[in-house]
Parts: sequence; C-alpha cells; structure tokens
Amino acid sequence: MQAAVGSTGPRLEIQGDRQSGQDVRTQNVTAVSAIANIVKTSLGPVGLDKMLVDDVGEVTVTNDGATILKLLEVEHPAARILVELAELQDQEVGDGTTSVVILAAELMKRANELVLNKIHPTNIISGYRLAMREACKFIDKHMAIKTDKLGKDVLIKCARTSMSSKITGVDGDFFAKMVVDAMHLVKTSDDMGRVKYPVKAINVLKAHGKSAKESVLLDGYAIPMARAAQGMPRHIHKAKIACLDMNLQKSRMMMGVQVLVTDPKELEKIREREFDITKERIEKILAAGANVILTTKGIDDMSLKYFVEAGSIAVRRVPKDDLRRIARATGASVVLTMADMEGNETFDVSCLGMAEDVAEERVSDDALMTFKGCKFSKAATILLRGANDYMLDEMDRSLHDSLCVVKRVLESGSVVPG
Repeated sequence: MQAAVGSTGPRLEIQGDRQSGQDVRTQNVTAVSAIANIVKTSLGPVGLDKMLVDDVGEVTVTNDGATILKLLEVEHPAARILVELAELQDQEVGDGTTSVVILAAELMKRANELVLNKIHPTNIISGYRLAMREACKFIDKHMAIKTDKLGKDVLIKCARTSMSSKITGVDGDFFAKMVVDAMHLVKTSDDMGRVKYPVKAINVLKAHGKSAKESVLLDGYAIPMARAAQGMPRHIHKAKIACLDMNLQKSRMMMGVQVLVTDPKELEKIREREFDITKERIEKILAAGANVILTTKGIDDMSLKYFVEAGSIAVRRVPKDDLRRIARATGASVVLTMADMEGNETFDVSCLGMAEDVAEERVSDDALMTFKGCKFSKAATILLRGANDYMLDEMDRSLHDSLCVVKRVLESGSVVPG
C-alpha cells in the first residue's frame, strides 16, 4: 500500500471503489425488491410452489420462503440480509418467512421514496420504530385474545391457517388435529414452573407409499432402526436403556502398537483375548440390568450372540442426534468409555435410562424402534406417508411451521384473529 503525497499531505490509498449516496440506496432497493419478487408468488392460499435445481441436479419443490432463499446463491449484501432475516424468522418463530421478506422489502422501497423527498434516513428509521411500538401496543390492547378461554378449536384453526398455503392444506383439518395432539403430548415444565412445548421432542419420520391421510401420530419416540439380530425379542416391558457411543466389535490393537510373536500358539491366545475383552464389556452392561442397548457404532456377530442369549434388544448404528434425544427423554447418560479412575472397566447402573415399553414395529417396508412412557420427558413421533421424497420433504417443512405456530400460541397464551 503506497501513500500518495498531495497538497494536503500524505493520503492512504485503498484498493476497490467507494460508493455512497443515492446510487447505493437505489441499488439496495432494487436488489431487495428482486428477492421479494421471487418469493411473492408463493405467498398465501393461491401461492405457487417453486422448483429449484442445484448444480448437481438435486431438485427441491417448495413454497417455504426460508427454504427458497436458502437455496438461492445471493451475492448482493443488502439482499443477503433479507435471506438471513428469513432464516432467523424460521429459527425463532417457525412460520411467516415469506411475509417478513415482502414486508421488509416494501418498507425499504417506501423509505427510499421518503429519502428522495429530502427526509433524513435517521428520521425515517425513528418513525418506523415508533410505528412498530404503536402497532404492537394496539395489537396487545385491542386485538389479542387470551387462548385459555377459547379451547382446542382455536389451536386447530391456527394450525390450519399456517397450512392453508402449503401442500398439507388440502387435508388441513386432519393434519391440524394431528399437530395439536402432538404438541399436547410433549407438554413439560421447566425449573421455574413455566409450561414448555419443545418442538424438538416431536420426531418426524417419512415413509414411502399410501396417501398423505394415512400418516399417523405415535405416542413415544421412534427411530427408523431395526433389531441387530432376528433372535432378539420384539417387545420389552419396563425397559432399562443403555446409550453407548462406543464400539462393541472385536477389540483390535491401537494404531502403532506392534506385537512380535515367536510362538504360533501365543497368536491364538491373542485372538481369543481380543474376543474376551468385548465379551467382558457386554457382560458388565447386561449385569447392570440393561435390556435395551443402543450404540452409535457397530456390534459384530460374535457379540450379538450374548445379547440374544440374555433376551435383550440391541440396536447398532443409531444416529447421534437420536441417541442424545432418547438419553434425555429416558434419563440415560451417553457412555463414551467404560474405563474408571482405577484403570478397570465398569458400567454404572446410574447411566441407564427407563421406559415403559420398547418395541419394534413394521411400517411400510421399514422397521421402527418405538420408546413409550419415557421416564423424564414425553415424546411423540409423526410418521408421514406420501408418494415420493419431494412430497414428503415439503410435508415435513409445512408440519414444522404448524408445530412452531401451535407452540407459540400455547406458550404466549394469546392469539390475534385474521
């Protein structure tokens, strides 16, 4: 970087162009309006779905504003702010992602007109903030209605309204009732005694085949996994669940460890010991009282034999997110290693979780492991049925929006008609 010396002294030169003033404001408004025009046609009950194809050829069919904007490669900084706004709305509220983008774009367009009429931008921002406060005050005072007096019908109508522009809108009454029932199933209280409805406690699974109206709500948490061996029982009552994040395959030497064997008989003993290490671990887990074992890693055929003989269910390759949710719901601790402070291997009984029933159920061509009557938090599972992946993904997105809406109505305790 060079310092150019002029009549006013040394000046610092920075690479790039500097733009300011009305030209930039006009560019920003144009970019924001372009983003709003993309999602505008997907708003409301007569909104159209968009088909988006990426570089790889992956197809997404949706009319969810946040999903559309997420898949667009937006480069303009002002337009990117709108994309982030839609994502934030999706995280915080869950629904209304298209509305906030169109509203923000319109506010910017009107503000630009006021700037052209020689009103300073800070005055416009102050006016917008004042209008926002007044609007919120008016809604609270004159329009908001407490939901505790209105009953379940209002919740169903709220869910129905959020679905009206989505793919599930055709069967809106059916899905709205399912969403409200699911949210009531996961009702919990926090340490302060406040009632909470965690959307994450509802697991949404998708299975091909049948019509959308044959989707079902299951009481309990379900994962799309099967028993590791056919000899295991399908159903266990009063289950004690061990959640492991470790391998139950034949124990192997660590990388870099070298064993030099001179006698061939010793080699066979090493192999036997490798099997015995895993056997001892499994025996310790079963001795603690565990009758349902979930692990994120593998279980080999030699190890499965011990679980079958004990009459317990073992499930391998469970996704880590599902394992953590099951552990939270049942009160289990995820065990990474069985090593204790003395250098021995033990399995603590306090690491086990509790559930009333654990069973394997068959749905379509797939198997589901269902956990009912979890000890700590309640859970629910919505199993969606549909013709193909595009339809199921869009149903999942529209149900997520409706679940978030019902959660907000239940937790805030008030609703605005219209």
